[in-house]
Amino acid sequence: MNYNRIYWYRFKGVDKAKKKIIWKEIANFFHHKLGSPQKILDSAGGMCEFINASPSQEKWVIDIEESVKDFVEGDVKTIVGDVLKVDIPKNYFDAVFISNFLEHLSSQQEVAHFLGRMYENIRPGGKIAIIGPNFKYAYKEYFDFADHTVILSELAVEEHLYGAGFELLETHPRFLPLSFRGKLPVHKLLARLYLNMPFIWFLFGKQFLIIAEKK
Repeated sequence: MNYNRIYWYRFKGVDKAKKKIIWKEIANFFHHKLGSPQKILDSAGGMCEFINASPSQEKWVIDIEESVKDFVEGDVKTIVGDVLKVDIPKNYFDAVFISNFLEHLSSQQEVAHFLGRMYENIRPGGKIAIIGPNFKYAYKEYFDFADHTVILSELAVEEHLYGAGFELLETHPRFLPLSFRGKLPVHKLLARLYLNMPFIWFLFGKQFLIIAEKK
């Protein structure tokens, strides 16, 4: 699959400045949620919006596409390769962030294997945050994306995380809208308000948010 061309086509009509504003607020939100981690891994960085904006001191990103190097900014350790196979340190990271990746894997077994690897890479007491489309609320659009293969809900991901060894801390079946294709106006204060008002997530959210910890 030619991910570079697919993602260019997918995001060709999306305002990059709009995405950057949103991801800055998302990165700050998760920095707080994850306990201000010093060492953080974005395990499928894509265009690196999250890892570039993260306030963490030591930042790592992994992506299967060489083009990740074109997007990364600043002092971010960049690994190009299959996250299921690349060599990364065990019991090392304070936090791992996963956004819109699990649904790209080939099977439920591969999801389990991936989360098992992440468990090994996180230090005891470290946390994992996962965002992804919730099939319950996005079933009409779920397969409008060429790289979506595995059907997941927040309950399935909870089971996968617990099976991998994590202890669940919080789950939100609805968190963010499904994509950046919407025409809603974006301002950093509006984005910040939305992220800090979970009682309105159910109005727009079609992605789940799950946070878990390695005890």
